[in-house]
Amino acid sequence: MHIRITGMGSYIPNVVEKNEDFHDHTFLNVDGTTIEHPNEVIVEKFKAITGIDERRYAKDHLNTSDIGFFAAERAIDDAKIDPEELDYIIVAHNFGDVNPGSIQSDLLPCLASRIKHSLRIKNPACVAYDILFGCPGWIEGVIQAQAFIKTGMAKKCLVIGTEMLSRVVDKYDRDSMIYSDGAGAAVVEATEEEGGILAHESASFTYDEAYYLFYGNSNNQDLCRDTRYLKMHGRKIYEFALNNVPNAMKTCLDKSGIDISEVKKILIHQANEKMDEAIIKRFYRLYKADLPEDVMPMSIHKLGNSSVATVPTLYDLIKRGKLDDHNLNKGDVIIFASVGAGMHINAIVYKC
Repeated sequence: MHIRITGMGSYIPNVVEKNEDFHDHTFLNVDGTTIEHPNEVIVEKFKAITGIDERRYAKDHLNTSDIGFFAAERAIDDAKIDPEELDYIIVAHNFGDVNPGSIQSDLLPCLASRIKHSLRIKNPACVAYDILFGCPGWIEGVIQAQAFIKTGMAKKCLVIGTEMLSRVVDKYDRDSMIYSDGAGAAVVEATEEEGGILAHESASFTYDEAYYLFYGNSNNQDLCRDTRYLKMHGRKIYEFALNNVPNAMKTCLDKSGIDISEVKKILIHQANEKMDEAIIKRFYRLYKADLPEDVMPMSIHKLGNSSVATVPTLYDLIKRGKLDDHNLNKGDVIIFASVGAGMHINAIVYKC
């Protein structure tokens, strides 16, 4: 038995927010004071570090569970299965449904239940639940689906990563330019076809690192102090990722028995282009191997950081031939990897 991704789908929102759209924003320091640099300089420095030119936001009438449903429909169609055959629906997100202008996350019922309802699945034996695992949530959902299938508890699982970070950011914080909205989904099932998931690795670093991403007040001191927004200690996250993600990827690859020379692509969570480039360089350095030029496809330039949706969306784009200069063929070995709030890290070695 081999456990493979048999169907992929994604939803990329239609609203494009370009870097120049932030030229008229009011950015403030943490203490509420005015940043001395003009916005054009702030945005230019932001682009140089993150690589982001633009990001996608969902329209106001949509919510996190809605776009997760859209991605799920496409994955089910791609896998050519009857949704009533699904044993589990696992939905990774971090903030639930957040209506425009609201100060609350809506998590009742869970997003997995909402998406199962939208899919009109009648089978009560199809268990729907959410996981909160930071940006690595979708990869962790795939790892959980594999575990269910390995133990005989399931044959087919639907794993969704969906997020609307545009609804939880502090618009007075420069970091808000990083975040975007999106959804990606995969059908994971047992097959006779060789390949699929070869190895996985997960870790949670919480002793000192748990609050590198957190909920905090707006930089605008005049706003309600009871309202919280997505915040991060960017430098600490950068250093943490560089020190830990390459080692986790190496552990995973070593478990798989695959040689570094056989890796065709690395699909890594995308929050910062410079950080991802440094991670991959360190990873190859661990093997004393040369870094291939085209090993790390990037979508961050146009899509920004959509948290749990970045990796499945990237994979779906490549599979459908929608990412220039990147393709995957049967038998190719890829690595999924992510790091995010918690602080969590995970990786999967996968043979297409």
